[in-house]
Parts: sequence; structure tokens; C-alpha cells
Amino acid sequence: MEILTSEILGASKFDQAVLKIGLINICNQESYIGQEMKQLYNAWKDETDEAINNPWLDLHQFIIYVPHPEQQYEGVTLEEGLSLGYNIEVEPVKDRNDVPYNIPDGGHFVVILKQTTPDADFRIAATGIFIRPLALLSLDVVIDPDEGKYQHQLIKHPIIRDYPQGWEQKLSQFINREIRSEDLPYVIGFVDQAENTDYRSPSWSEVYLSGQGFAGF
Repeated sequence: MEILTSEILGASKFDQAVLKIGLINICNQESYIGQEMKQLYNAWKDETDEAINNPWLDLHQFIIYVPHPEQQYEGVTLEEGLSLGYNIEVEPVKDRNDVPYNIPDGGHFVVILKQTTPDADFRIAATGIFIRPLALLSLDVVIDPDEGKYQHQLIKHPIIRDYPQGWEQKLSQFINREIRSEDLPYVIGFVDQAENTDYRSPSWSEVYLSGQGFAGF
């Protein structure tokens, strides 16, 4: 059954802002989820007695929860939780066969779960790939789960105003395994505090207001 237009991921400014702030947090290694990723990766390598390298070289799965705008939580406001990335989970993928995409090295699996009413369960709204060098999400948004209808959507980092010329062709070549991730334009360095100490992640309110046409950042 086709999903109501209002329930499709990205149909509202709120959804779009949640995806953007989620991408902002995933890109920043110094964010809550960035630190969580490092800890889980190191624990996994300790457990398997393997050498600890850069966690971004191993495939990970990110889950971004898109709550209802009126959802309330104990001990933290919705705005604070979204700003800090508390709505994101990450774990290393131990078996690539568990992932429904043939993701090239340098990409990571992403699942978007959406809540349509307060206190309701979250349902799969999209799946896709996080391409770290380009600081973007390439998503297949669910339109009709029974018929297998999806709509492709790219979420670019809102702080990066101008992506390098030809980036779309490079992205297509990367997805098709024609080039390696090292051959992609490397824009994430501008929006990762581990690489750019002058960078400051915007808050939820700044991202949301920017999506409304105001000068959020």
C-alpha cells in the first residue's frame, strides 16, 4: 500500500532538518555519535584480536531516527537530543551479507526510521549509503513498501554551500565501483572538527530555521 504523502520521508521541513542535522553529526568525528563509533569499533577489534585502524575503513551501519515533531522525552528536550545526535545509532557491520547494498569501500550503510505520531513505533522510511568524502547521504525513500516503490534522494551537508564541479558524476562512478573513495572530492574535512578545529556544528534550531528560509548559520 502506498504511503500517504504526508508520511513520506522528507515531505515536511521538519523531516528535512532532522536528516540534515543527522548528517552533520555523522560527519563530525568529535560529535556524540562520532565518539560512540570509535568506542564500538575499538571494542569490536579488541574482541576479535585484530589491529585497530581507522574505523571509517570498515563498513558501519548508521540508524537515524526521525521522531514526530511533538514527541517528548524524559530528561532531554527534542531539540537538545537532535542537536547532539542522540537520535542516531551506529554499529560496525560484521557480515556484509547482512546489508542489502553492494557498498564500495568508503561508503557506509544507512537506515532511516520515521515516527508518524507521538509515542508510536518507528518504521523504515529509507535506506541508503553515507559517502563520507562527499559528506552526503544517497537514499532510497520508501513510497510503497508492498510494490517496492522507492524515490531516490540526495541529502547534502547544509554547511557546504558549493560542492566541487563534477561531484555528481564522481558519485555515480563511485557507486558503480568505477573509482575508489580516494578519488572523490574530499569536502568533509571542512565540517569535521577532528580535521578543522575552527568548525562549529550548528544547533537544531539553526538548521531548522535555515530550512525555513531564515539565516540559521
